Amino acid sequence: MKTIEHIAIFTSGGDSPGMNAALHGVAKTAEMNNIRLSGFKKGYEGLIDGKPVQLHSNELKKYVHRGGTLLKTARSKRFLTLEGRQQALENLKTNKIDALIAIGGDGTFKGLLAFSEICDLPFLGIPGTIDNDLAGTDFTLGFDSAVNTAIENIDKIRDTAEAHNRIFLIEVMGRDCGYIAIHSGLGTGADAILIPESAHDFIQLLEKAGSYDREDAFIVIVSEGDELGAEVAAKKIKEINPAVDLRITKLGHVQRGGNSSAFDRMLGIRLGATAVEALLRGKKNVMAGILNNELSLTPFDRVVKEHQVNDELRGLLKIFGN
Repeated sequence: MKTIEHIAIFTSGGDSPGMNAALHGVAKTAEMNNIRLSGFKKGYEGLIDGKPVQLHSNELKKYVHRGGTLLKTARSKRFLTLEGRQQALENLKTNKIDALIAIGGDGTFKGLLAFSEICDLPFLGIPGTIDNDLAGTDFTLGFDSAVNTAIENIDKIRDTAEAHNRIFLIEVMGRDCGYIAIHSGLGTGADAILIPESAHDFIQLLEKAGSYDREDAFIVIVSEGDELGAEVAAKKIKEINPAVDLRITKLGHVQRGGNSSAFDRMLGIRLGATAVEALLRGKKNVMAGILNNELSLTPFDRVVKEHQVNDELRGLLKIFGN
């Protein structure tokens, strides 16, 4: 096995709180092993453009708390082409890169799988997405921070909802996954939660909203990936209960921003250190994750499989959805 002397790293896809902590974890562990660390800015676009910057833990530690990513991020149409991947490979060779670490979501790891067909360098992944929709880890970087942000805002909305006896439909992020909706909904005592993984939650919502006339708030959490969406749900509620006072609030990208939670900072540092250590042990094409509070490595082809909400959370939705 070739000795690893120079590692490159990039962040890709949607930004998530905890990415900067992971960069620091990688940098510190690399330095302890006398390994150079370079960063490519703007994800796969940076790999194609080929202008790495040197990264040092003394600088990165100042940003452990910050959301976003110091390396910037982007989605790359050029990398979808063979020509784009070949250019990225040439740049890695030119810069004498021995291994590559990527922080991102399922699209990032699918990209690495495609890249591995022409590049034999060892690749390591760190799960960075607020959606928490990857197999191979119980929690992804940014999920805990996003849930805390959502809960803080939902609590504030409840105040005005109770003051006016209104129904509020609050849309949270989660393109194909309902984890943010489930955690923030259960954590704020929501009356209903709509997620992409369930086809029956809307029926339960209509049963509740149809008879709503109490002196209280009625909070509905809607995942942005739900098959109906907040607007259609609101329309249906008004059809069966025209007298209701109803509002829609979309939290949007506020869930991605802000300082990362203590959990995400520690998770980023742990996964960053694990990624470097795994490379030194000869591992490749795997994602560092955490399962049952134990660090784990999962092959990319298993990470990007179809996501499902686990049975425990489905059971909780049944209990609290009635």
